[in-house]
Amino acid sequence: MDITDPVINEYVLAHATPADPVLRELAEETARSLPGEAGMQISHDEGALLTMLTRLTGARQAVEIGTFTGYSAICIARGLAPGGRLLACDVSEEWTSVARRYWERAGVSGSIDLRIAPAADTLRALPREETVDFAFIDADKTGYPVYYEELVSRLRPGGLIVLDNVLQKGRVTDPSAEGDSVRTVRALNDAITADDRVDTVMLPVRDGVTLVRKR
Repeated sequence: MDITDPVINEYVLAHATPADPVLRELAEETARSLPGEAGMQISHDEGALLTMLTRLTGARQAVEIGTFTGYSAICIARGLAPGGRLLACDVSEEWTSVARRYWERAGVSGSIDLRIAPAADTLRALPREETVDFAFIDADKTGYPVYYEELVSRLRPGGLIVLDNVLQKGRVTDPSAEGDSVRTVRALNDAITADDRVDTVMLPVRDGVTLVRKR
């Protein structure tokens, strides 16, 4: 999503670390084969941000909620510390079959554990220990509160959660905006701000990105 002047948008994209051929071809195949859903894929500047944040946290244990065709998983996996693992959660065999092909090409398939199941079930089955270093949430918006709570309780002190689409195309600022997704995200945004377990900042990156660091 472009939330700035198109000229500024192009300038921002031009000044992020460029996507390599694997990521470019993945984005092109997604746009070509899934035109109705391709908007769910993150842009290459957000992908570069995910890689950078993963590296900055020194993450060895990462979780992704919402894998789609695998672009963000590649970006996270490339930022993991040596021996690190990414648990990727999705419900679509079709979409993640594309992801698996590109993970092989990117050389990161050995670092990714894909679980095809409702993400809430996958998270609840994890040990109740503070072992997660980094998490990215980019899935069904009505599930965000559950995903957030299950992850923050397992996040190590100093660990980071990144939530995507927290602006909902600006509709979170409109109290009269309808829709379960908008209402859920708006309420979660307020809850995170008031959560004394974490420090948080919301960035106007694409459709809004919130960074949550556990104290």
